Parts: sequence; structure tokens; C-alpha cells
Amino acid sequence: MSAYLIVDLDLHDPERYETYKREVPAFIKKHGGEYIVRGGEHEVIEGTWRPNRLVLIRFPNRQAIRDFFADPEYQPLWAFRREVASANAVAVDGL
Repeated sequence: MSAYLIVDLDLHDPERYETYKREVPAFIKKHGGEYIVRGGEHEVIEGTWRPNRLVLIRFPNRQAIRDFFADPEYQPLWAFRREVASANAVAVDGL
């Protein structure tokens, strides 16, 4: 069953974030992920949530999401991302 990683990013350093944006797709692909949404305009339909930059990635399953985050080769890039942007992220199973 597919699982989805939903991320709300708050960019602190948009210029340096471009480095992360260029390098992370290889790690996502390595773990079977593919972008569904990567930024772009969004519209709040209900509630008070005010997302900054939304990213939605489909993975084969939730374990693939865990493996992506735990990948030792990804760790330095993830640390870099935390320097240039903060995030809230959730994983959810698809239908």
C-alpha cells in the first residue's frame, strides 16, 4: 500500500535551500519515492492552518519513508536542510 509523506516547510534561507532541492530527489528516488506536489500555490479551504511550502511525496509504503529518513548517506543533507528550513512532516497510508 502506498504511503505519503506530507511536509510543510518554512524556508529560512531560500538561496541555500536550492542546494537541498537539487540533491534530495536522488535520495527520494532511491527509496522508491516520487513527488506529487513540490511547492506551488495552495489554498486553505477550511481551518486555520497556514502552510508555507507544501511537499507531497508518494512512497511504496511507510517503511520506505522511514528508510529514506534513516539513510546514512542522507543524514548530512538532512542536517543541512534543518539549517536552511524548518519542517513539520507526517506519513499517512494511502488507500
